[in-house]
Amino acid sequence: MLKLNVNNETSRLLKVVLGTAKSNGSTPELEECYDPKSRQNVLNNTYPTEIDMINEMNQFEQVLLKYKVDIRRPETIINYNQIFSRDIAFVVDDSFIISNILPDRSNEILAINKVIDLIPKNKIIELPEDCHVEGGDVILHNDYIFIGTYDGDDYSNFKTARTNYKAIKFLKEKFTEKKIIPFDLIKSDLEPTKNALHLDCCLQPVGNGKLVACPEAFLKREQYKWLVDYFGEENILEISLSEMSEMNCNFFSIDTNIVVSEKSFTRLNSWLRSFDIIVEEINTFIRYLKIHKIPFGRHYPFAIHQLTSLKKLFSFLKNNMLSDDWIVLLELDSFRMQFPTFSDCVPITCTSRTFKLNNISFTITG
Repeated sequence: MLKLNVNNETSRLLKVVLGTAKSNGSTPELEECYDPKSRQNVLNNTYPTEIDMINEMNQFEQVLLKYKVDIRRPETIINYNQIFSRDIAFVVDDSFIISNILPDRSNEILAINKVIDLIPKNKIIELPEDCHVEGGDVILHNDYIFIGTYDGDDYSNFKTARTNYKAIKFLKEKFTEKKIIPFDLIKSDLEPTKNALHLDCCLQPVGNGKLVACPEAFLKREQYKWLVDYFGEENILEISLSEMSEMNCNFFSIDTNIVVSEKSFTRLNSWLRSFDIIVEEINTFIRYLKIHKIPFGRHYPFAIHQLTSLKKLFSFLKNNMLSDDWIVLLELDSFRMQFPTFSDCVPITCTSRTFKLNNISFTITG
């Protein structure tokens, strides 16, 4: 049997379910997008390919293995998005809660049945149909459970409104020993900087008593003030709406002194290191992607091609160039390489062997 034990986001991680990008399906149509960031990438022709996402997941997996985390993966469902595994279920103490998520994502839970079969039946909780909750809205903090929600009359109009007050009431009744604190979040189906998809997009505890948060993502100022009073202003890194939409809060703690973060989040990573936290940087090329895990046990006392070195980068370019022509696409702060077989990106054609990567010029020789 699988013993569950999670009561915060930062203690030593022992076991985890990591999503998969295999057979992720094609780029969605605009009307199929669940959130404004995905929609923006579809509009800009920058939605990542399957190999983009697989490579990013592989990077993350290697960091977890480095710290000897026991990793479980979902079974592959053909042409189905299974990346965001934390949304479909979450753990509170030793209980496994199956989320009530968007109907289009309802099959995702079936892919981890082999994991669920290892959990004692009396520790599995299913919510009533009208109680909507996704795991990204649930953040554990010892005696507290923070829950992101939206309570507007237009709740049903938003694809991005995933957790309601009925679910909060249900969880309060189930976990009477916990102090459950709701946070009403901004929502938009169209504009990334006006939408906090889940609570973990705008709030993330880290280390010992530290917090990263986006004040403008909270609809009710008094709710954010509660966080400031609880954690202390000196212990909080406040990020902007723009930083939030780039997923600066979506770093992941392996321990109180070890986190996994995106390499380009320089302000965040410097702040974390100022508290002697080890930052394992992943040089991803799909920064908008909110990759999630289901932590099962803690101990308590993003690229089209992921190239790990310049040598491999040079080799890859030389092996794939046709005559003197090769194609690159500069996207945000990242580098993306583009060849004719990847038709989902708008390319910039170059007829030179010199290019720039993160403002550094390189020349391909030979």
